[in-house]
Amino acid sequence: MDKPGFVLVTGATGFIGAHIVDALLARGFRVRGATRSLSKGQSMIQARPEHAHNLEFVQIDDFQNPGGLFDAVKEVDAVIHTASPFTYDTTDNVRELILPAINGVRAIMEAAQSNPQIRRVVITSSFAAVLDASRHGPPYFTYTGDDWSPLTYQDAANPTTNAVIAYRGSKKFAELEAWDYLREHKAQFDLVSLCPPMTFGPVVHPVKNVNKLNESNAMLWRIAIGASPLPVSRVPFWVDVRDLAIAHVNALMGKEHGGKRYIPSSPERFSYGVAARIIAGKFPQLRDQVTQEEQAIDETYGLDGETAGCELDVLYHAFSDTVSDLIAQAIVMKDVKD
Repeated sequence: MDKPGFVLVTGATGFIGAHIVDALLARGFRVRGATRSLSKGQSMIQARPEHAHNLEFVQIDDFQNPGGLFDAVKEVDAVIHTASPFTYDTTDNVRELILPAINGVRAIMEAAQSNPQIRRVVITSSFAAVLDASRHGPPYFTYTGDDWSPLTYQDAANPTTNAVIAYRGSKKFAELEAWDYLREHKAQFDLVSLCPPMTFGPVVHPVKNVNKLNESNAMLWRIAIGASPLPVSRVPFWVDVRDLAIAHVNALMGKEHGGKRYIPSSPERFSYGVAARIIAGKFPQLRDQVTQEEQAIDETYGLDGETAGCELDVLYHAFSDTVSDLIAQAIVMKDVKD
């Protein structure tokens, strides 16, 4: 498709969404952000005075009952949907994780269908929708955008299932909802899905202090202040949030991307032990409190981030730069009070 001029971004005041907003603005797009908090939206506008004429926000309190979405999509040419529930502190996995994710995607697709100007929807899915947690090497294998988690709805929704597995299910079944919608309706738009693994990097969304960091970055900060023992990563794959934002923006353009599923992922593997060594090496004031612990990195399987890198023109950051940029920012943030 041609370059759109006006893009709706859901979850625009969140960790990933705000980086996407900035990447769009830097490329000359006009952006409408959908958020649950107009005050956060206003904070983002105030922090970007040079882009105030190209940035606006609308409030969507509940993506499951999103009457406002039909107004939000008016005049836009494309949609990037990043908003999705993420919590491991649940009492009802179906009500709090799975159904909100599915219903939110359905609502976005229905709203996009109401505007004939929209030619593409980009969905932020997750490597959780790709991962087969029961599959292990050797022999060596590589996940690609053709792979799907085998997790069933019944298993994800089971009341005895832990929230981590339920979250994986929420991402899989929400993404499937988007692809199913295209098959079941004669939509005038196509779809691109991005399935990133662990996402780290500096924040550009409104964050009051270091205690309000998003979960993946909060893990790095806990290591910086002496977490012991070090956490163990579930997978060795990751992406810098700035690279992920570029992937989203470039996914909006080019007919060849329509209908594809990408996994933006650095070729460099990570562990929290590697993160600890980076922090200790880069920040002398933190060195004595950072736990030094060797952690083996699983090399028995791989993840195809090269396709996303090549086709979406993404040059991946080094893990050392990603960790350093976040920790340097967090050190400044730690003295900020609510």
